[in-house]
Amino acid sequence: MSIINTTIKPFKTQAYQTGKFFEVTDAAVKGKWAIFFFYPADFTFVCPTELGDMADVYGEFQKLGVEVYSVSTDTHFVHKAWADASETIKKINYIMLGDPTGSITRSFDVMIEEGGDAGLALRGTFVVNPEGVIKVAEIHDLGIGRDAKELLRKVQAAQYVASHSGEVCPAKWTPGAKTLSPSLDLVGKI
Repeated sequence: MSIINTTIKPFKTQAYQTGKFFEVTDAAVKGKWAIFFFYPADFTFVCPTELGDMADVYGEFQKLGVEVYSVSTDTHFVHKAWADASETIKKINYIMLGDPTGSITRSFDVMIEEGGDAGLALRGTFVVNPEGVIKVAEIHDLGIGRDAKELLRKVQAAQYVASHSGEVCPAKWTPGAKTLSPSLDLVGKI
């Protein structure tokens, strides 16, 4: 069964953000658009490049009313230690969720259960609407980094489709570009 159009599962965890610890729950996520950005572990190699890229684009997500939650199976204490040790991670202003039990990681089906990387998350990206329903899901192998600008475009498309009933966004759609209104008249003409 696909995770698309399912509601995020209940959770409660500790988070780190700009020098502070606090609790985050699934209920707190609802009410606005959200991105869950899973990565394998703090103090690694590809992860800081992705989290730094997300930090560079975070302001654009905020303008769209989107909150970003990075998630690894590290604790919130490790997130703080990483921010204290790394200039790249220090610039992060979005919320970093700790998931040491792996419950959130498993609920999004990105936990690596066996092998040398057991207990870590795959690189999973999920866009969640204000009702808590998953609208975009993308999962990468550990060695393949993601692009925050492309994710921004996907969020813009998801928000557009959500607010424009009967319209869909074609490949490479960007805000202001032409959309499609699926109908019998379009069949075979695209």
